[in-house]
Amino acid sequence: QVQLVESGGGLVQAGGSLRLSCVVSGLTFDAYVMAWFRRAPGKERQFVSTISWNGQRRLYTNSVEGRFTISRDNAKNTVYLEMNILKPEATAVYYCAASTDYGVTARYPYWGQGTQVTVSS
Repeated sequence: QVQLVESGGGLVQAGGSLRLSCVVSGLTFDAYVMAWFRRAPGKERQFVSTISWNGQRRLYTNSVEGRFTISRDNAKNTVYLEMNILKPEATAVYYCAASTDYGVTARYPYWGQGTQVTVSS
């Protein structure tokens, strides 16, 4: 059974930092592209970032470029999202997802349950 389990969310003041983690089991981790998405209250799910199988390619949505960093540790079956200089508009449930394709339009058949990030102003 495939499982993606996020952690690291919480309440932080604007300008602060959080590091999200997603531990994956039930699939060959280094054969999958990993990504982070988020869903803010009342809004559609939004792509945040993706990282290729070996970590050499990364993409970010414009609003987080330069402040968020995605990384992965294939030995630990874990993907991370380091979020710095957080803004209140980053408040959302953050989800990790796995795909066999790389890119913003890739299909993601596997999803975690999400972790809440709240940024206070």
